[in-house]
Amino acid sequence: MHQSILTAQDDFAGWRDAARLFLAADIAPDQIVWQIAGDGVPNLFAASGDIAPHASADAGLRISRDLLATLRLALRHSASDRFSRAYRLLWRMRQEPLLPHDPADPDMIAMRKMAKSVRRDMHKMHAFVRFRKVGDAAGREQFAAWFEPDHHIVRAVAGFFRDRFTAMDWLIVTPRASIGWDGKALREGPGGTQADVPQDDEMEVEWLAYYASIFNPARLKIDAMKREMPARYWRNLPEADLISSLIQGARKRVDVMVGNKQVEDLFGAAVPPTPHQRGFASLEALYSALREEDVAPSPNFSTNIVSGEGPRSAPLMFVGEQPGDREDLAGRPFVGPAGQILNSCLEEAGIARDCSFLTNAIKRFKYLPRGKQRIHQTPTAGDVAHYRWWLAEEIQLVDPRVVVALGTTALHALSGQKQALAPVRGVVSQWQGRHLLATVHPSYLLRLPDEQSRDIERGKFVRELRKAARSA
Repeated sequence: MHQSILTAQDDFAGWRDAARLFLAADIAPDQIVWQIAGDGVPNLFAASGDIAPHASADAGLRISRDLLATLRLALRHSASDRFSRAYRLLWRMRQEPLLPHDPADPDMIAMRKMAKSVRRDMHKMHAFVRFRKVGDAAGREQFAAWFEPDHHIVRAVAGFFRDRFTAMDWLIVTPRASIGWDGKALREGPGGTQADVPQDDEMEVEWLAYYASIFNPARLKIDAMKREMPARYWRNLPEADLISSLIQGARKRVDVMVGNKQVEDLFGAAVPPTPHQRGFASLEALYSALREEDVAPSPNFSTNIVSGEGPRSAPLMFVGEQPGDREDLAGRPFVGPAGQILNSCLEEAGIARDCSFLTNAIKRFKYLPRGKQRIHQTPTAGDVAHYRWWLAEEIQLVDPRVVVALGTTALHALSGQKQALAPVRGVVSQWQGRHLLATVHPSYLLRLPDEQSRDIERGKFVRELRKAARSA
């Protein structure tokens, strides 16, 4: 048996040098004991003295940068067999040079898994170390922090904290090791306990107040939060005591936020006047000018303009997103699959399509060519802004009592600001001298994955159409 004594738990350089010698001497993996200096009892039966290279051994093994980076990370893992596994991989590569590219090889799977775990541990240490102020010296503030990493990563993350907190003196204590910065050099030391670090300071109150103020209950996703900030880290985070109460009160805070926000404000933005604004005598004149003057915002748009359809004096006006492929070819709004759904729901809601006015916020079909198909592309904010003036003129000419925004793009075009549909869906509000109601686009019903969801959402959509009709 042969023994290799490494200087530290993350002694990659020592392992690499020893591995080169063992490979040159043709020493098999099961003939080597890897040990950390000062960690356990030395192997009394291990061979001593210089290792002689074997004449037939290939000491010139070359490995890729990617594999080298993977091994460097993996050897910081806490698994006790990491050094022997890594050496076994190199040993096998002499006969199997393509081994690193085998996704099913157990040794490669183990190395990649360990490297991934170490990388995640480093990321968590970057994110969840919390410094507490412990004093001042020579004009520099001094801070200390406690952290419990899963793996041997303290030296690996030292450079990150040095570069980020260069202007202050700091010490990070972990169970296995400590690392500190005095403004001039990084210094390593033995591990410690949580009792070695103060548990609060004069900055704690301000930090907790700041954390509570930036906590957005409307964006709360508990599962995602726990994936990114696992609960086991909470015991070392000062803000952890707030998290449970903030989660419990999230629903109430959202309700208060919505209640305090007047719905009228969401739709209050008027279309700004433009230098070329002028009154059109008819919709026909408007559409004729649109066809002659409009230049599409990007090459991705069709050359065709799809104008609105319906009587000029219609009490209800429905504004969708943009024409689809069928609408572009036919030159009429809502004649494709989404239009068929809309027709059916209008009929169920007791609304006559030919007595309503149907149009789109975007007046051309935006698409991506895919063979013989044209794939719908979602309009950008710039596209919405480009056609917003024409939509405003269209509304002035029809002069409906109720405008129904079908989907978020239509809502954006009418309100002048990007916003979520859910908080205002189905709400009738005052808007520029008329009523406005926002609901989903009928294409949403086509995208639902199961029949039960479609039935539920269709029923809700029909009820919202009836609500719009009653307001007219």
